[in-house]
Amino acid sequence: MGKSTDSQGKIVSIIVWGLFLMVGNTSTTLAQKVKKVAVGSHVPEFKLVDQTGKLFDIKSVLGKENLVIYFYPKDGTSGCTKEACSFRDNLNEFKTSDAIIIGISGDNVESHKKFISDNHLNFTLLADEGNKVRKQFGVPSSMLGVVPGRVTYVVNKKGIVINIFNSLTQPEQHIVEALTALKHEKK
Repeated sequence: MGKSTDSQGKIVSIIVWGLFLMVGNTSTTLAQKVKKVAVGSHVPEFKLVDQTGKLFDIKSVLGKENLVIYFYPKDGTSGCTKEACSFRDNLNEFKTSDAIIIGISGDNVESHKKFISDNHLNFTLLADEGNKVRKQFGVPSSMLGVVPGRVTYVVNKKGIVINIFNSLTQPEQHIVEALTALKHEKK
């Protein structure tokens, strides 16, 4: 019995060390490949499907208008509804700043259609199923990695990120921060 227990212990140790090395190498490789979007960097290029099922290519709006790209956790939740409705209610101020609003979450097209209909939203929502674009931007998760983060990026007409606001608990503050950044950009 002693030899069997020793062998099993060695096997478990080898497996644990192997997993440790794999995870360490994988995360290092991923960290090197994914660069977090920061103020002053160019907005990454991406294509996602909008609430109508049409493919949206960020290149179609770059250089034409300022962009407010906001990542939010989930359609229909309390904070996300407050945030979306606040963007809706302030749309004219964003238009005055030559800005368009683009909301992005991991929800699918059908969920976005319902969210828009229920809340009379008047801007684009993009379906990032699999969170590929969220990862591309480096949007952090909140609450121990369980809840996707809420981050807003303001991008000028040159495609440069001029402001980032990250707060899961202050959904309506995202609108204030974005409008302030756009006003400073005008000067």
